[in-house]
Amino acid sequence: MAGLELLSDQGYRVDGRRAGELRKIQARMGVFAQADGSAYIEQGNTKALAVVYGPHEIRGSRARALPDRALVNCQYSSATFSTGERKRRPHGDRKSCEMGLQLRQTFEAAILTQLHPRSQIDIYVQVLQADGGTYAACVNAATLAVLDAGIPMRDFVCACSAGFVDGTALADLSHVEEAAGGPQLALALLPASGQIALLEMDARLHEDHLEQVLEAAAQAAQDVHILLDRVVRQHIWPSPDYPLLQSGPWGCFSPNIPRVSWHRQGWYAPHFMLRTPQLQ
Repeated sequence: MAGLELLSDQGYRVDGRRAGELRKIQARMGVFAQADGSAYIEQGNTKALAVVYGPHEIRGSRARALPDRALVNCQYSSATFSTGERKRRPHGDRKSCEMGLQLRQTFEAAILTQLHPRSQIDIYVQVLQADGGTYAACVNAATLAVLDAGIPMRDFVCACSAGFVDGTALADLSHVEEAAGGPQLALALLPASGQIALLEMDARLHEDHLEQVLEAAAQAAQDVHILLDRVVRQHIWPSPDYPLLQSGPWGCFSPNIPRVSWHRQGWYAPHFMLRTPQLQ
């Protein structure tokens, strides 16, 4: 990647975006009728699918049951065709186990597990195409799937990546920007309270620049929240009068994605939605 100009003198990135601009985002809920909750999301060319089962009884040894809260089980896998390098083991390797652990830590901080003691919640995420920001896409897809399952949460969990190039913080890194090296930050945020569910930094970054990169990631996560909030509202109330997302600095929502109806386990979501700020 030597010699590649990640940020031009005019402030444009390789794919034509500004420093704080997100890639095009499309999302849909309720893609699988067999699961309690499911969602599909595209962030640029990164595509992720998430399904949720539960809360249900503990599977396997009952010694794993927690008396005061639910057990959150997260498993991550990537399709063999998700990258240019074909993998023999799409799941179960070190990277998949690490990603599954990060997802579990993220959603243990967001799901109200104390409402379902001695039960288990399973979250399965698969990446169909990886083009940067894999963790963020997985978190955003899993958030929609958990809401689709009607599982109570403290807040949305919105994630985005950020990097630092030539003294400028870049939000929502693509594969080209990630492969170029340099500091990279992954942030999972609870947007209503501003609490951080997970923060991970790759490579070294001077502390003088950390606040700038963290602010860029947090602002991008807030922009993702606007999109996810409207996707959930459109899923609950599929009215032709409800406005679809238009193109903007945070991305866009495709009107070609079919609208789906809220199913039987979505009783909690309308109550949850009332606590979020009303969109204009």
